Amino acid sequence: MPFFTLFLIALGLSFDTFAVSVSSGIARNKIVFWEAIQIASVLAFFQALMPLIGWLGGISIKNYIEPIDHWIALALLSIIGIKMIIESFKEVENRKFDPLKPKVMLSMAIATSIDALAVGISFAITQVNILLAFVTIGFVTFIVSMLGMLFGKKIGGKLGQRMEILGGIILIAIGVKIVLEHLGILP
Repeated sequence: MPFFTLFLIALGLSFDTFAVSVSSGIARNKIVFWEAIQIASVLAFFQALMPLIGWLGGISIKNYIEPIDHWIALALLSIIGIKMIIESFKEVENRKFDPLKPKVMLSMAIATSIDALAVGISFAITQVNILLAFVTIGFVTFIVSMLGMLFGKKIGGKLGQRMEILGGIILIAIGVKIVLEHLGILP
């Protein structure tokens, strides 16, 4: 898989994290740099770890599903993308939460990275360099999280929904691209 495609997947996966980070910036509008780094690091670690776990599981079943792997990748990425788009339209409860509490931080990290587990399975069947994927997804998520908290402090939650929709569309488009490449329509 080309690096640019991997980067787009990382970007698409990070939009849930962006929305959570915006919320964190809103909830703690006086968040300091080191607190933001702590939150972003936890979110990035889990976002990078989940595809690795999915990849490990996917490797064990790769030989059985290789003839239809491109369709599975499309299905997984599309399901995640559609879920992200649907979730973006749900009402956000205006409740006070402290994103620096370990329990809250861990909950946010797991909730925003579950989708990445399925992406990891698709990585196993599309032969992705998993170390590069781990680093890329972690780095992109860290940067997006930091930007999300900054936006949350500065402009509020107005962009959160749009970013989740864009993330969903990117994941679906990547799934379509994988199928088109497999069918020989795209190089």
